[in-house]
Amino acid sequence: MAKISGLIKLLRPINCLVMSFAIVVGALLAAGLNIPWLNMLYGGITAFTLTAAAMAINDYYDYGIDVINEPSRPLPSGAVTKKEALIITAILTVIGLAAAYVVSLYCLIFAFAFWIVMGAYSTVGKRSGLAGNFLVSACIGAPFLYGSLLALDFIQLNTLLFAAMAFLSNTGREVAKGIVDVQGDKSYGIKTVAVRFGEKKAAFTAAFFFLFAVCLSALPPIMGIVSIWFIPFVLVTDIGLVWCSISLICKPERENARKIKKLVLYLFIFGLLAFIAGMLG
Repeated sequence: MAKISGLIKLLRPINCLVMSFAIVVGALLAAGLNIPWLNMLYGGITAFTLTAAAMAINDYYDYGIDVINEPSRPLPSGAVTKKEALIITAILTVIGLAAAYVVSLYCLIFAFAFWIVMGAYSTVGKRSGLAGNFLVSACIGAPFLYGSLLALDFIQLNTLLFAAMAFLSNTGREVAKGIVDVQGDKSYGIKTVAVRFGEKKAAFTAAFFFLFAVCLSALPPIMGIVSIWFIPFVLVTDIGLVWCSISLICKPERENARKIKKLVLYLFIFGLLAFIAGMLG
């Protein structure tokens, strides 16, 4: 039972489901209801498995840092071994890329490219700080584009706007995570904004990206990309991100940043619901 619980914590299924859901959103944005649902199933499998694999390999490379920052996580606590994490990563990667190949060669190339980006972050990009945050956020925005590729065999321009919103809000989350991990990051020479410039400046940086995403959220209704039903859902996300920004600036401390990084994940879900409502309403 402890092993199963450790695997669930290692793979972070909620994050994986959010990424799968984002692919459906991207497809709906690109093609409306005229989407190939079987392709969506394969796309969801690709998003879920590759995201889970990325979580596992990231924790593998973060082992030493997590011993300091998060000793209760599956690897430093011993619930899952490092060898098991590598085996799981390999199996999930094969499944995810195979599901992409079933759809098209273009999907396989796209999925493999972003798997490389995620691997680059885990191995070397993380130490670069903000540049590493951008790598992660690029992968968060990618499902919208992938959904368009699944539905139309090309990337629809309107999906780029939503990918940009996801990119910005997740960059804010990654910077906030740097406040949580500052002690271990210092020990391993990881140059996050919090390590290089302090928690207060990191809080302002995170708030900048959150608020930039909020500003972009006004564009879809103005441009007529979505219906009026987009607005009530996105307001939940926007108000939440504004609150996160104020809270983080007022209290740029580890435990507060930890709460905010978790809250932002749930705000992502409301943001995805906004996109769905805006397309179907």
